Amino acid sequence: MTGNVTISERAAKRIGEILKSEGAGAMLRISVEGGGCSGFQYKFDIARDQADDDLVIARDSAVVLVDPTSVNFLSGSEVDFVDDLIGASFRVNNPNATASCGCGTSFSI
Repeated sequence: MTGNVTISERAAKRIGEILKSEGAGAMLRISVEGGGCSGFQYKFDIARDQADDDLVIARDSAVVLVDPTSVNFLSGSEVDFVDDLIGASFRVNNPNATASCGCGTSFSI
């Protein structure tokens, strides 16, 4: 599988906190779907099942799954957690995105 997706220390800490509250076996699934104001959008879900072809990213107590189709869009990206004036959220720093919306939840390639 191609692509290297990384998780920042801040994101790993927050993901670990979320997964701990979800109970044993919980993982965070990040996927890319069509939609949003720029063409594609990031989706974050709690998952309990891992597919054989998922990319698995583990850092500290955080376990993140990315399906093969989404890996193509996320190659080289870093998932970060930002707490600023507009609120706390996960942010994907994606070098493949040629444009993104103001809130950072959708992008185009």
